[in-house]
Amino acid sequence: MGRPGRKRRLALEDEYWKLMASGVGTVEACRRLGIARTTGYYWRSHRGGLARTVRAEDSRSGRYLSLLERERIAVLRGQGCSMREIARRLGRAPSTISRELGRNMRDGDNDVYQAGLAHARAREQARRQRRSIFARDEQLRAVVQDKLRLQWSPEQIAAWLKTEHPARPDWHVCHETIYQGLYFGGSRGLTRQLARNLRTGRGLRLRRRRPQSRRPRFSAHARTIDERPTVVLARQRVGDFEGDLILGRHGQSAIGTLVDRTTRYLRLVHVPEQRRGEDFAAALASAVEDLPRIARRTLTWDQGAEMARHDLLAELFDEGVYFAYPGSPWQRGTNENTNGLLRQYFPKRANLRDYSISDLRRVEHLLNNRPRKILSWATPAAAFAAQLTR
Repeated sequence: MGRPGRKRRLALEDEYWKLMASGVGTVEACRRLGIARTTGYYWRSHRGGLARTVRAEDSRSGRYLSLLERERIAVLRGQGCSMREIARRLGRAPSTISRELGRNMRDGDNDVYQAGLAHARAREQARRQRRSIFARDEQLRAVVQDKLRLQWSPEQIAAWLKTEHPARPDWHVCHETIYQGLYFGGSRGLTRQLARNLRTGRGLRLRRRRPQSRRPRFSAHARTIDERPTVVLARQRVGDFEGDLILGRHGQSAIGTLVDRTTRYLRLVHVPEQRRGEDFAAALASAVEDLPRIARRTLTWDQGAEMARHDLLAELFDEGVYFAYPGSPWQRGTNENTNGLLRQYFPKRANLRDYSISDLRRVEHLLNNRPRKILSWATPAAAFAAQLTR
């Protein structure tokens, strides 16, 4: 059997992207379509991991005129209705009708609006591949690529272009345009290899699950951050902790982090090799059991599997254990910032099992006794102690 022709190949690729959009993985999609796994990987790589754009004739959003609307325009135009009257009857902006008629009532059409011809033109225009701004403007492409080589983020580059070149509005591209130029490679004008200079270093864009599609991890009832006492938001008392794990190389090892929202006082949790619910709950309990009751009011964590037995920790925190929503790290911003500081001592590529409990206590001491601008240059340890004596 010979190789499939170009049309057959394009049809297969369309089916592949439809399966990917429905949540099917690359391997399974290739199996269903009867193509080699390497073919699917090639299609993904060629498009930077981004789904193929759905063809205009397959799916039209409400912002575009439909064939039925164009037919109504033709009838109303033939009855002598004004553009504003046509717009009112169709529920469209007058400018939309004006542009539609301006595009499709030309001298060659004898000043007659033909709905079918106008619709065919619109579909053809939507299918047409447009050259990106980086493919058209070599100077802009060179400037953007120079900044990418300096490891600037696309958002920084977009802001810099507007600031440094106010008289060049055609250069005022948004950061998403730069991302598209990188991940689509040659078809969008930028060098694909420069994607490695981004902070993530990813050569492909990853599809992410929507938070509401994620399955709950806990069998015991878990209270969300919305149920947390409002006084926690004020940061006026001690004992409201945020927590998370920092992971080591390939996610095979971890250290638990606990930080007080008000004083930034830190406690580190030596995580057992098996991060099962009961084992982790015991490790976390041993890390905070020496704190006075007034310093153990609430705990806010993400929905990690390590907290599957959060019910075992309920008695340790007088006002309860709460969970941020999936994919919402900003709801634990104090903890996220602290985790960034900890990476100075626990690099991402390290095996965190190599650090003993005494190593964790040493890092705790260093950070708790480091002056912090947020505390008016007081140390977290001093601020924590001062709060306990109030």
